[in-house]
Amino acid sequence: MKRGYPFAIIEKLVKILAGEVMSDKIKVLDIDIDNCTAKEAMKETMEYLKSEPVSVIEMVTVDGLMQMDELPELKENMQEFDLVLAGDKTILEAADITDRKFLQETEGHLFLKMFMRYLHKNHKRIYLLVETEEEGQEFYDYLQRYYSGLQIIGLAKVSAQNRADDMLVNAINGGEVDCIFAALSAPLQEDFIMKNRSLLDARVFIGLGKESLPVKKAGLGQSRIGQFLIRRIFKKEIEKRKRSEPNQFSPAK
Repeated sequence: MKRGYPFAIIEKLVKILAGEVMSDKIKVLDIDIDNCTAKEAMKETMEYLKSEPVSVIEMVTVDGLMQMDELPELKENMQEFDLVLAGDKTILEAADITDRKFLQETEGHLFLKMFMRYLHKNHKRIYLLVETEEEGQEFYDYLQRYYSGLQIIGLAKVSAQNRADDMLVNAINGGEVDCIFAALSAPLQEDFIMKNRSLLDARVFIGLGKESLPVKKAGLGQSRIGQFLIRRIFKKEIEKRKRSEPNQFSPAK
C-alpha cells in the first residue's frame, strides 16, 4: 500500500536532520533551488526510484520562474518538492554561482541525460505529458531515436482549459509506470502534480517545462531569438530585484 503523502514529508524532514538528504540551496525570485552536481542529483533520484509515494523533481526554467513570480502560494507549495534543479545556467548566475562545473553541467542538461540513460539501460516504463500533439510527437520521436530501450507506456495532452485529471491519473496508474515526464508550461505543470501527487502510482514525476525539452522547436518561445529575449528580460528583472529585494537571492537556510 502506498504511504500517505503527509508521512512522506515528515520522513524527508527526518532524513534532512540526519544528514541523509541534500540541504544546500540557492534562492531565486523566492524559489528555493537545490545547488548540487548532476552526480549528486542522480544519486538522490536513484533512491526515489526505490520508494513510494511519487517523488517530484522540478527542472526550473527562466520562463517558468517569470510565470510563477506572481503566484506566492504556488511557490510556497513547491517547497514540498523533493528536488528542484536549475534548468538554465542563467538561473545559477542570478544567484551569483560562478563554479564552472555547476554552470557547464546545467547548460548541458547533464543530469537529465544521465537519468535518461539510466531509464533506457534498465528498460523503465515512462509516461509523457505534453500540451500539444506536435510537442508529443517530437518528444516521442526523440526518445525512440536516442533512448529506444525506454518503454513509453502512454502520451497525453494536458490542457489548462479542459482538465481531465481523474481520467489521466487512471491512465497513468493503469500503465504501472516508473517515471512521468511532464513538458508543460508553468504554472500548469506545477499545479497538476500538486493536485494529483497523492493519487499517482509512480516512482518519479519530473517536470521539465517546455524550455528543458531535449527537442528543438520552431516557435518563437523556443527559438534562439525567443530564448535570448526571455533571458534578457529575466536578467533585467533580476538586476532590478537585487536592488529592491535582495533577500530573494540570498542562500536559502
